[in-house]
Amino acid sequence: MQSSRFIIAVFEFVLLLFSLSVHECAHAWMASRLGDQTARLMGRVSLNPMDHVDPIGTLLFPALIIFGPFIGLSFFSGMLIGWAKPTPVITRNFRKIVRDDNLVTLAGPVSNLLLVLVAFLVLTVISVAVPDGSLLVLSSFSGGIAMGVPSGLQAVVLLCTLAILINLSLFFFNLLPIPPLDGSRILRNMLPYNALQVYDRIPIWVSYLLMIFVGGTILMALLRPALGLVYFGLSHV
Repeated sequence: MQSSRFIIAVFEFVLLLFSLSVHECAHAWMASRLGDQTARLMGRVSLNPMDHVDPIGTLLFPALIIFGPFIGLSFFSGMLIGWAKPTPVITRNFRKIVRDDNLVTLAGPVSNLLLVLVAFLVLTVISVAVPDGSLLVLSSFSGGIAMGVPSGLQAVVLLCTLAILINLSLFFFNLLPIPPLDGSRILRNMLPYNALQVYDRIPIWVSYLLMIFVGGTILMALLRPALGLVYFGLSHV
């Protein structure tokens, strides 16, 4: 039982690294498409996690969340979130600065939503095409591992289930209006000058506290109904 939980934890960590890489790559790719080649020239249009890693947001914080329960640190368990090194963007290179900056910003969360869709479609195919596939998929969502199922198929179902959980978490988390998350950039483009000056002076340590405590509460409130909707869709295939 402990070994299977550790395997799931490793899957979670690898998937989180991949999902964060896709997220930042999407920012860089969209910026390049809209005229700013800064991130492309820095090698950020890449799915290699080493090009996007942030020591705290990509390694330390996710490791505490995912592996913490094995050493008795379960305070953040269930919040599969993290962040990568911000993608550099020079907005003056855009033709329409506010519009294009918003499109680059939204490209990251949208990429996570697309990964959710891909994983959902794979689980749908398994539910329909594999004998007792629906039972296997739904049991995976309930945290169970079905017995007597080929290990390869079990791994695919588990990976897709975790991909949905992680990428929905990243989607909602990054849209929070807390610096330096994506939602804060959208909000910055809407604020009047005086309010913007105050907003930009929020200390980074305050942002971290808001992300961990306030952000975690909001995230769980949004994540539960979203996962419920996914479960409902898969149970009615």
